[in-house]
Amino acid sequence: MHFSSKLIEDAVHEISKLPGIGKKTALRLVLHLLKEEKESTENLATALVKLRTQIKYCKACYNISDDDLCAICTSHRRDASTICVVENTPDLMAIENTAQYNGVYHVLGGIISPIDGIGPSDLKIAELIDRVKGSEEVKEIILALSPTMEGDTTAFYITKKLKEFDLKISTIARGVPVGGELEYADEITLGRSIITRTEYPQD
Repeated sequence: MHFSSKLIEDAVHEISKLPGIGKKTALRLVLHLLKEEKESTENLATALVKLRTQIKYCKACYNISDDDLCAICTSHRRDASTICVVENTPDLMAIENTAQYNGVYHVLGGIISPIDGIGPSDLKIAELIDRVKGSEEVKEIILALSPTMEGDTTAFYITKKLKEFDLKISTIARGVPVGGELEYADEITLGRSIITRTEYPQD
């Protein structure tokens, strides 16, 4: 691809690194930004810099947050006795969008995947155990993990680790297609899966 400007070429190169954006789309975005008011582009740049320099992770659930504790963990309207365990923030957002769940969350930061070199110690599993151990309030753990082999392996591992505690451990209903990614499930199906969750077998 020929560029009339090195500045345009550099901008296209960086934007095309984003997932789902090829060089042609990146070029269209760059040219669009050039047509916009200078202030608009500056606002975008400022927002991105703030995103990288000021974003935090909740010290309780590890959700992306503006503060040390996220809005969900600090809300008095949430049921702190139920913790929904998810792989990542997009999964949390997907469940929140169903408006069918009123508990709190725990974001693992991934799932166990030996082929990718990801083991239990690479995830926030130990932090989940400590969270349960340090609170008498927690009564139920919902394992809302993608119905894949890696998701099932992670759910099995967590269940074994929580076996010593007096907890109800449930998993979302399999309205979510086996092998599918949770964040791509439609809100109605995902919402029903949360409501009709089943107890996770612990033996």
